[in-house]
Amino acid sequence: MTTPITPAALAAEHGWRTVLAVGAHPDDLDFGAAATLAGLSAAGLRVELCVVTDGDAGGFDSEGPEAMTARRHAEQQAAAAVVGAHEVHFLGERDGHLEPDHGVRRKLVALMRRVRPDVVLSTHPERDWELMQAAHPDHLACGEAVVSAAYPAVENPYAYPELAAEGLEAFKIRHLLLYSAPAARRNTVVDVTGLEDVKLRALDAHISQHPDVAAMRRHVLAQMTEHHRHAAGPAAAPGLAEAFHLVTVNGPGTISGF
Repeated sequence: MTTPITPAALAAEHGWRTVLAVGAHPDDLDFGAAATLAGLSAAGLRVELCVVTDGDAGGFDSEGPEAMTARRHAEQQAAAAVVGAHEVHFLGERDGHLEPDHGVRRKLVALMRRVRPDVVLSTHPERDWELMQAAHPDHLACGEAVVSAAYPAVENPYAYPELAAEGLEAFKIRHLLLYSAPAARRNTVVDVTGLEDVKLRALDAHISQHPDVAAMRRHVLAQMTEHHRHAAGPAAAPGLAEAFHLVTVNGPGTISGF
């Protein structure tokens, strides 16, 4: 059982000041971590978001991919304002065709070196068989690309050496915080009680994706309630939480290459 921890306490425990959150599609980060990101922003951290694909294959109407891309960019910007993010980066990959190849990895390494976050938040690269809807191939590809970029590429000066010539020097990321993790991998539960309205308002911004807003809201609240109950135990006071797999990439005892 993992005791839930608030976003501010989690950041203080690890000394985080800057977070880069990466999602495959517009709305992924809001489903997975909007309340945590809002709590980190409220605690004074700099929060930057990255959306890898344009979300052009999503939605429930026939606007066409170009119009849908523009709409989803605008929706993500609106959601980012709700959670208090400082900036949103769009990498422009094609929705439904994402691969964790060197082209995508290079874009992520460049962004990581520009932002220089203490922690990178993203989707988990392992499939959760209990929730197939979270295991979209783009989600898994995004997670793998982020993990591969975070180690070893971002800290290896010989990986994409042209980036150093652009002033993007190698550095070491300290932690990964991965959502949509299989249950066995979840080791960090963030208590976001009181931030649920922020999460729901961020998700409301993605109106093109929700044919039934009320059902979406019920599902999200039920999932957050279950994360908190499972971590805190049935005897604990009711609360809401988001669950993650926290990975230490470079800690005090880390030896390069091991």
